[in-house]
Amino acid sequence: MNDLVTIRADRVDSCAVRPNHVKHVVGLQIVTLAWMLIELVCATVAARRAHSVALLAFGSDSLVEVLSATVVLLQFTTVFHLSKATAARLAGILLFVLAAVVTGVAATALYMGAAPESSQLGIAITAAALILMPVLAMLKRNKARETNDKALAADSAQSATCAFLAAMTLCSLIATKLFNIHWIDAAAALCAVPVLIIEGRRALRGEDCGCC
Repeated sequence: MNDLVTIRADRVDSCAVRPNHVKHVVGLQIVTLAWMLIELVCATVAARRAHSVALLAFGSDSLVEVLSATVVLLQFTTVFHLSKATAARLAGILLFVLAAVVTGVAATALYMGAAPESSQLGIAITAAALILMPVLAMLKRNKARETNDKALAADSAQSATCAFLAAMTLCSLIATKLFNIHWIDAAAALCAVPVLIIEGRRALRGEDCGCC
């Protein structure tokens, strides 16, 4: 772990973080990055194969989660150190762009009556995310309280959002598979848009989830 990341606790804004806390935070973020990359690839492939807008929205959030986890890790590195303000603005802008893209694609799908296909891969990856992400969110939230790390607190909110989107996407995929309800896929994607917008506004304002 120490070989992968050069720890600089003094680089963390307004926090005096003990080395063991830093190791725990870094470990959580490495696990998050590894999982989110798997989730991003699987959701993107599944969305393309099944023509699913809901999976596209879920995969888009995975991309933001990768950025969010990377931002937290960059606090503890001596290379490519990124300020929290800059990182928050980038994450916020990206969330708004993703919300616009999802809205456009979902509205078009509803208008054209697109019929997404069933996706076993999509069901598997969203079910796994629904189990893993709440656990990661809880661990990050607890560690954010201990270290007073607002970036980690915000990242825990991202993980919780990912779990929420996974639940919505999973329900839409199951409904499509069992009942052949095609419109529910686009509807689920549109329901995800307010979540993306809210998280985008929080990121632009530099707000956390109230954990610190």
